[in-house]
Amino acid sequence: MMTEFTPLSAALGGILIGLSAVILMAFNGRIAGMTAMLGGALAPRDPDSPWRLAFLAGAIAAPMVATAFGAEFSFAAPTTGAVLVLGGVIVGLGVTYGSGCTSGHGVCGLARLSPRSFAATLTFMATTFATVTLIRHGLGG
Repeated sequence: MMTEFTPLSAALGGILIGLSAVILMAFNGRIAGMTAMLGGALAPRDPDSPWRLAFLAGAIAAPMVATAFGAEFSFAAPTTGAVLVLGGVIVGLGVTYGSGCTSGHGVCGLARLSPRSFAATLTFMATTFATVTLIRHGLGG
């Protein structure tokens, strides 16, 4: 399996994610953790629901707008739908027990020098490294 190296688009994406997190913190005093944002947006009568829904809508609409202007995105998951669902359940458990997701801990928590976020991000990265190594080299995927 070939992995494309795209440093410019990755850097631009990272800058935009960081900028959106800074703007949200500056204007709303809130952390841009996508999982907490989604949970709060779906909570009934949450006074923060409007801005959470707007942020999530922007995250969904941005690729659509980029596509309308000629950008191309590709995604391939060489696995079954059942494995993707299982992966989603495992991620959901990790987010629950880790008290946040990669965007909350990795982008916002590290920027605030949070020791808990540092530990969580190291755990995310080590688990990702182990999983990719096992699947690509141990299982021949």
